[in-house]
Amino acid sequence: METTEQRSIVNQPTVMMPNRPAGTETDLPETHFIESNTLPITLAELSEKSIVPTFADNSLSISHQSFINSVLEAGENVFGPLTPADIRVSHQINGRVPSALHKKASELRESEKTVYFQRMGFIAHVEGLTRNINGQPVHLCIGGVRAYNEDKLFGRQSPMKFKFFVGWTVKVCTNLCLSCDGFTGNTDCMTSSDIKDKATQLFSGFEPKMEENLQLLENLGNTMISEEQFCKVIGRLRLYQALPTSIKSELELPDIILGDSLVNAAVRGYVDNPNFRKEPDTDMISLWQMLQLLNEAAKLTYLDKWLERNQNCTDFCLGLQQTIEGINTDYSWFLN
Repeated sequence: METTEQRSIVNQPTVMMPNRPAGTETDLPETHFIESNTLPITLAELSEKSIVPTFADNSLSISHQSFINSVLEAGENVFGPLTPADIRVSHQINGRVPSALHKKASELRESEKTVYFQRMGFIAHVEGLTRNINGQPVHLCIGGVRAYNEDKLFGRQSPMKFKFFVGWTVKVCTNLCLSCDGFTGNTDCMTSSDIKDKATQLFSGFEPKMEENLQLLENLGNTMISEEQFCKVIGRLRLYQALPTSIKSELELPDIILGDSLVNAAVRGYVDNPNFRKEPDTDMISLWQMLQLLNEAAKLTYLDKWLERNQNCTDFCLGLQQTIEGINTDYSWFLN
């Protein structure tokens, strides 16, 4: 049974990571597929150092490591061998064993402390599936995100919410590109088998469309917009946040969840991003560059919102391209 202290949420975590000598098998590579307030952790540390929260009726929740293993097993069955998962966590929740309830926090021994992480995300690349888009190598990857704050742990056991995805990462800056076909939002699961079955269904549906999905992203590099158009899109994104819902419905605008801070970060990247900024000798930028500027900014978001915003970035840039090519007018308001 969890104590009240174990259930408290720390908004700015200071993750309790074990001391590891350099060169050990648990050393972590520097990845950066997610930034914000997350920190890296190994699968072994999750299994050995973290407790697993329970529901109010003491029914066990699905652990982070079980979630990861289920998705990886589904990915291997569909795509083949995977690289080891890169895992990041945030929102550390501290507790203590019952025998230490009377002690001050400063008097606690390490063996008397408990910890788990409210939010966790991971990613693994598919070995041998590397392509090039506009001169940058991209890798097919799978992964998922889970946040305990979305589960009703205060009640009886109920379905838990998980998110998993398949998409392409841009190696030069480890940005994630997701289309509508490559990501699933909250999925309710009761067991690890449910997770594996639903992940397998998603991955199997994406596999036949891999090259088609890649071609859509590659076409973004062939679609250029001027600096004037870029400024107009940025201005419309800022205005979109202030529009009443009634006007958005009247104009039939698509859903955009890119806030002002994300847009501002993309604008700064337009000027100083070393990989995707506008070249100084031209006033044109490709929608591929714009997508990566938005994705780079999306890495600053909270872990549980990371996937939705990456998908939204991809959908937005693909929508702008279709508007420019006259395929549809869903995003024409942002360019007109």
